[in-house]
Amino acid sequence: MKLTVVGCSGSFPSAESACSSYLVEADGFRLLLDMGNGALGELQRHCGLYDLDAVFLSHLHADHCIDMCVYFVARYYRHEGGRCDPLPVYGPEGTEHRLTTAYADTPSASSMSEVFDFHTVKPGTFEIGPFTVHTERVAHPVEAYAIRIEHGGRTLTYSGDTGVSEALDELARDADLFLCEAAFTDGKEDIPDLHLNGREAGEAAARAGVRSLVLTHIPPWTDPQINLDHARAAYPGPVALAAPGATYEI
Repeated sequence: MKLTVVGCSGSFPSAESACSSYLVEADGFRLLLDMGNGALGELQRHCGLYDLDAVFLSHLHADHCIDMCVYFVARYYRHEGGRCDPLPVYGPEGTEHRLTTAYADTPSASSMSEVFDFHTVKPGTFEIGPFTVHTERVAHPVEAYAIRIEHGGRTLTYSGDTGVSEALDELARDADLFLCEAAFTDGKEDIPDLHLNGREAGEAAARAGVRSLVLTHIPPWTDPQINLDHARAAYPGPVALAAPGATYEI
């Protein structure tokens, strides 16, 4: 598998990065994990506008899904070649309604489903293209899912947004790469069931026995170096900060 960081800023885009969005590729199949603010523009640096094969939305906060509204425009009003065929979109209950409401003026209440084939995510195991995926609900104020992606004997786990979660630990068990949010700073923010800090992300990686850890979803007001140092103190394996355009072979 190949992972490309499209955007990794938390809460809102920074001057350097769009919000959460990650491209996973294998066997010619392209799966996008989340499409937050600014992600659609950045995605086109790495993938053709109409070359995605599926989208997974971890939850329905704007910094993880809102650019699906502008992607709707690109797919619905495409002039050359006519309207796009429906693209599989996996998301929590109410994803279609959330996006339709956010867009505010779709031609009809069913217009989103003309270009997106919506699938409701629940805890479990299923296939997306060549990938076997496992999803579990994690600790966040809205319905939110972490995802484990397996292909060719390799494993990628993406936390989405979450506080400390046993479900996340299990999804990350022995993962080759653990893409984990670290939005909070240890000793500064302490809100249960919302986000992890760098230390907690490192501790989760250590408990799960992952082979490498990449910290993501760090908002512009958080010093990423502090979170990186805290994660390294808690986890003995390799730790990196996600950066736009960074790629990882898994």
